[in-house]
Amino acid sequence: MGLEAECTARFDGKVSDGKAHLDSNELHFRGTFRLSISLKDVQSVAAENGQLKVTFQDGVATFNLGAQADKWALKLRYPRSLMDKLGVKPGSRIAVIGVKDKSFWDQLRERTSDVADGRPRRGTDLVFFAAEKKEFLKKLDALQRYLRKDGAIWVVRPKGKPQITERDVMAAGKKAGLVDTKVVAFSETHTAEKLVIPVKRR
Repeated sequence: MGLEAECTARFDGKVSDGKAHLDSNELHFRGTFRLSISLKDVQSVAAENGQLKVTFQDGVATFNLGAQADKWALKLRYPRSLMDKLGVKPGSRIAVIGVKDKSFWDQLRERTSDVADGRPRRGTDLVFFAAEKKEFLKKLDALQRYLRKDGAIWVVRPKGKPQITERDVMAAGKKAGLVDTKVVAFSETHTAEKLVIPVKRR
């Protein structure tokens, strides 16, 4: 989502100026007090007269966002699904290599039936490649050969682990002649980085 704004927040009898940030999983506020609201805990959202009111399990938080309040409310009410963020469309040809996350698989099967578990097929739209260590990234060069010209490889790696970092993925992608274009929070434990074939090579 990536919305951010300077605002005044009210929660639990406290009032503070600060910065609010809305991503795909949480609404954060940083001021004289800090607040993080998981989107899965949001019970209701209302926007009126520039005020965004968010009701969640710990109470009600209000953010004075002015003209942006309606936009934030819409994003909170209708957050994009993981499949939307990853660009999986109905009928997409997908290959999944090593990704075991059950929630991902459930959502993927609801979106498309054209899924190879393991070795990709020619003309694949998206490859989801689990890389637990940077040594795994040596396979990127071979994997891109199965992609459509406008396809992509999503490298799914553990968050905050020294065995493989964002820098490792970017470096390996560059070595394979790929360009990194996007980062998505794949799950609570994993991050996904998108690598594509440069336009000049398509």
